[in-house]
Amino acid sequence: MRFVYLFSVWLHILSATVWIGGMTFVALVVVPVIRRPEMRESAARLIHFTGVRFRWIGWTGFALLFVTGLFNLIYRLESWTDLFTARLWSGPFGWLLGWKLAVFALILAMSAAHDFVVGPRATAVWQKSPGSPEATRLRMQATWFGRVNLLLALIILGLAIMLVRGAF
Repeated sequence: MRFVYLFSVWLHILSATVWIGGMTFVALVVVPVIRRPEMRESAARLIHFTGVRFRWIGWTGFALLFVTGLFNLIYRLESWTDLFTARLWSGPFGWLLGWKLAVFALILAMSAAHDFVVGPRATAVWQKSPGSPEATRLRMQATWFGRVNLLLALIILGLAIMLVRGAF
């Protein structure tokens, strides 16, 4: 069983790495590239196809993070029923875990809004009328969703380190 736990930890870290790395790549590489004048004609299409591709990767990552995170937590407990006891949630570990789960839930909600509402609307309007005020407004909204999600992901990373290394 220990091998399964170690594989689950490996998969959890890999999923987080791909997810955070993908968001960082988009923010630090793709966005600056599409802002170049020579990319103006294809920028909306590039963002659209990048977003659609990364959406599948991101949501697969979310599912893997949830399943492996739950398995890893249960493995570390004496029993899965400990999830429902005050003993787990009352100490520093439970407090940090609660914050990590709350931030994860916030990221899921924001990602759903970005991936299925704001992002598709922004790219559709951008492709139809690139310079319109609506396109600019929607692109700005989508950009802020992405920035906040990246920041929240980095907060989760910090909370995860404190969970496994001890914060107090």
